[in-house]
Amino acid sequence: MTPSSSTLLDVQNVVVTFGGIVALDGVSFVIAKGHVQGLIGPNGAGKTTLFNCLSRLYVPDSGDILFNGASILGQPRHAMARLGIGRTFQSLALFQTMTVLENVMVGGHCRSRSDFFSDALRLPWVAKRERELRQRAWELIVYLDLEEHTHQRVADLPFGTQKRVELARALAAEPELLLLDEPAGGLNHEEVEALKELIWRIRDDFGLTVLLVEHHMSLVMAASDRVVAIDFGRKLAEGTPAEVQNDAEVIRAYLGTGEQ
Repeated sequence: MTPSSSTLLDVQNVVVTFGGIVALDGVSFVIAKGHVQGLIGPNGAGKTTLFNCLSRLYVPDSGDILFNGASILGQPRHAMARLGIGRTFQSLALFQTMTVLENVMVGGHCRSRSDFFSDALRLPWVAKRERELRQRAWELIVYLDLEEHTHQRVADLPFGTQKRVELARALAAEPELLLLDEPAGGLNHEEVEALKELIWRIRDDFGLTVLLVEHHMSLVMAASDRVVAIDFGRKLAEGTPAEVQNDAEVIRAYLGTGEQ
């Protein structure tokens, strides 16, 4: 698939090395606006490294990453959320002693133009923005069926519920591209089944594009419009779920090891 006017993300020949280890070796692919794209590969294939490049946590040795046609590599990492790239993490990155409402509100602050002096002086526009953030957070809490937990500390919630809180926080930043890092990790069978429908619902209701990294193969293949498979930092295949599932290199490197 080549870049077009409908392309949101364009990953171009990205190379990342750590010492003598090549984590990504010239990986390229594009994601069309409105698509759910899966990214699969065995442990150590380079999936998390690629996600960290998209979040600007890592800097590629070479190559480029274009978002809405412009390179993100000159942007500071704290600008990614405001640019329109949101993310969840394989290991939850929530504020455990804060409430669900407070955690979700944090996600919306990247869109605020608030500063230290305005906050300290409690200027009228700051109070108005805080009310808007609270209202937006509440709407997302309702959307993700978290109302009963609104004022509970995140640390006191089950893992699956914390996953939904993290998702609500990512959505509060109003992203165009949502990076989901192992969203099915730690979920039971019923929760995984519901997750596919939730991903589609979020994509449609919020007009998002989704990049999904997941070891749960049945979820990736059911939820994704297209799938990219990588191994040892190199792209093995790209196409529809059926095309990737039937690719000989993918079967050898990943699918042949057995589904999870």
